[in-house]
Parts: sequence; structure tokens; C-alpha cells
Amino acid sequence: MKFDFIYTLIAFIVIFGVVVIVHEFGHFIVAKINGIKVIEFAVGMGPKIFAFKKGDTTYALRALPIGGACMFEDENALDEEDEDTRLKREENPLETEVAATKGSFRNAPVWARMMVVLAGPLSNIILGFFLAMFILAFWPTITPQIGEILPGMPAEQAGLQPDDIILKINGERIYLYKEISLHTMCEGDREWEIVYERAGEEHTVTLTPEKMDDGYYIGVKAKENYQPKGFDLIRYSFYEVRFWLKTTFKSLEMLVQGKLTKDDMKGPIGVAEVIDNTIEVTKEDGFFTVFSNLVNITLLLSVNLGVMNLLPIPALDGGRFVLLVIEGVIRRPLPQKLEIAIQMSGVVVLLLLMVFVFFNDIINSILINS
Repeated sequence: MKFDFIYTLIAFIVIFGVVVIVHEFGHFIVAKINGIKVIEFAVGMGPKIFAFKKGDTTYALRALPIGGACMFEDENALDEEDEDTRLKREENPLETEVAATKGSFRNAPVWARMMVVLAGPLSNIILGFFLAMFILAFWPTITPQIGEILPGMPAEQAGLQPDDIILKINGERIYLYKEISLHTMCEGDREWEIVYERAGEEHTVTLTPEKMDDGYYIGVKAKENYQPKGFDLIRYSFYEVRFWLKTTFKSLEMLVQGKLTKDDMKGPIGVAEVIDNTIEVTKEDGFFTVFSNLVNITLLLSVNLGVMNLLPIPALDGGRFVLLVIEGVIRRPLPQKLEIAIQMSGVVVLLLLMVFVFFNDIINSILINS
């Protein structure tokens, strides 16, 4: 594999930078709207290489081009006060209480904190929609209309014909041809119930994909590309984001079921190799083709980050949201020490997972290039 380090590094930093900035900006803007002070807005991890302060917020660029942070006033502070604070509170109890409450994350209404926590992942999914619109404005999509039936394959045996439009597979609505491939990857080893449209009428057939050397197939080819315009551009952009959401959830399901292994997981190094391969394969087709493919990778990563952050795991946005839901149900905050302990346990698990994925990427890279 030819590895143009400079181009790949720049593309990697820009892609991760865009995804992280949009995520943290989601937290940031919703916090500001709700009067919550943001102490630091950071892009990257590790030591600061550049920072400036404007208003109450320090804006920082950190050394490692992965991750980011949006830190709020009094987000993880414990209910402990020093002697000076105690004396000030006793002298001016009302003034001190107002000062302590104003801009504090912990003292904001629970619904406001829920909005702040969810804003990051949702911003990534919204970014995915706009990236999909850009891609589909210039590149066609493929609808699930059958163009060709391969002889002797399950589709022919089930009675499917050219021009049939596949509407559902096992009860799941199909809008894009590549969803058929997704189902063969995830559910190729089971019987399918296919709902299709022929001459304006719906029909149902059952078939079982055929196992071949490189996966499962039903034996159909797409009819033609479709270039969405006008309202269809918006509609198919939703379908595109829906596809990547569906892909992420099904991949997680397969990982839990043991259908995927550790070698199917990719961290930053694995993503960098995907970016490098994309540049290498498409560079002969011109800059715009390379750029469009990198935008597509950004779409995938942004939607993936949005979904992963919504998982109910401590230290992730989804885990924090669960704690806020509990607080809303019991109508009182959880003990701070308990909440911090839960969050820290999640941080430890995530750090261990990051180390595992990092070294797994290195091993896979060595094996591929050896």
C-alpha cells in the first residue's frame, strides 16, 4: 500500500476535527442558551498547544487530534467548601447562593442538562444529514429496483423479476439498494420474507440467501442510478443517514452476538488506513472525487460517533443522560460522590478500550503490510 503520509494526515485531522467540533459545539450552544457557563471548549486531547479566553470560556487546541471536551461550570464539583467560602456564605447567604447557582451545570434544571447532554450526539447526526445532501447533490444513489436476476440464484427461484421494487425485508422498510447488501451481511444465514412491488401491486415471497466464498447473495442486480433533486434530495438524504444509523446499530448487534470479532473494530489508525486507501484508489479520478469520498467517510464517522455517544455507558453522553433521567424520576440529584464514581468507572473502561483498539489497529496494520 502506498502511503502518502502528509495527505492522509491532513485529511485525518480535518475529518476528526470537523466531527469533534460539531459534537462539542452542540453541547456548547445548548449550554449557552440555557445559561450554563462553559469553562473550556477543547478540540483534541492531551496537552494544550494553543488557547485563548473569551468571556467565561477558554478555547483550546490540544496535541492529539482525536476527541474533545466541553467543560461546564461546577460540572463535577463536590459539595465541599473551604473556610473562606464558608465565612462569605455566613456573611451574605443570599448573595453567595445566587453567585454559586448562576451558570452552574449542576444547578441548572434537569431538563436543561438533558438537552445539553443530548445536543452533542444529535449534532453529529444532523451533520451527517447535511453531508449526505452534499454528496447526493453531485452523485447519484441506487434505488432497490431490480435490474437483473441472476440465473439459478434464490431470487429467481422465489419468482422475483426485473423491475420489481423491493419494499421490505423481514419487516424492515427498504429505501436504498445497499440496504439489501446490509441485510445479506447481517442476516444472510436466515430465511427472508421479502415484500416487493410489481406493476403497482404488493407481493410477498420467502427465500434464503445462498452462501458463497465471500458472503451471502440472493442473486439480484440494481436497475439504475437515480439522481435526486428538489424535495427528493432532502428525502434521500434522510434515507442515507437512516442507512448509516441502521448499519451502526446492526454492527453493534453483530458484535454482541459474536458475529464480528476484534479484527472488525477500527480505531484511529484503522480509520487513517481507510482514508489513505480512499485517497490512493480515487486520486486518478480527480480532486472532487477524492473530496466526495472523504466527505462520505466523515458522514459515516459523524453518525457513528453520534450513536456510540448515545449508548448508556458511564462517561458517554448516553450514560450521563440515564443518570439525569434517574434524577428526574426520583426528583432529587444523585449523591455527587456516587455520580462521580460511576462516571470515573466509565472513563477507566473507555481508556482500556481505547488502548485495546489502538494496539489491535497496530497489529492488524503490521499483518496487512507484512
